[in-house]
Amino acid sequence: MSIEKIVEQALQDRYLTPVMEAEVGRICDTASELSVEEYMALDRLMGALLTGEVVAVPRKQFINVMEELVLTEVISQIADIEAKKDRVLDVGDIAAFALNRLPPLYATTEEGAKYQRERAKEEFQDLIAKQVSDAIDHNMDRPNFGLDRRALRPDKDVFQQVSNLLQDYANNFEDNE
Repeated sequence: MSIEKIVEQALQDRYLTPVMEAEVGRICDTASELSVEEYMALDRLMGALLTGEVVAVPRKQFINVMEELVLTEVISQIADIEAKKDRVLDVGDIAAFALNRLPPLYATTEEGAKYQRERAKEEFQDLIAKQVSDAIDHNMDRPNFGLDRRALRPDKDVFQQVSNLLQDYANNFEDNE
């Protein structure tokens, strides 16, 4: 999306979201030189922000404490398995499988994160260990996809990645009906 379109959208919505702000920053960082139109759009956005016509939505910092607890458990369990077997397990796949079966524990402050960690150790430690164990079993039972697997890349929009995957794997779907 161009700077002009982002500014137009922000003026229309009266909000500048963190995603919009990041995209403007990315464009400015990667462009060797901005056009006159881009400078004018940025000037218009700055004026709208200063007058309150557009409000910048603040970024909320938060973490899911369950993620760090699951990763710790995954690493602990697979270290034992990899030491005994000639197999390398995918930490990300195992953690994602387990996390999809566990409740999230979000926190926005250090105190909140500490509370969530203590709560998880009391209420969920056995469940975390079981879900990680199940995830490892699931991971070990599936075939090795080798180089055919394509990891999600953080530099692309997730919806675009899903769309591309669907196009790759269901390209003849409508022809078969």
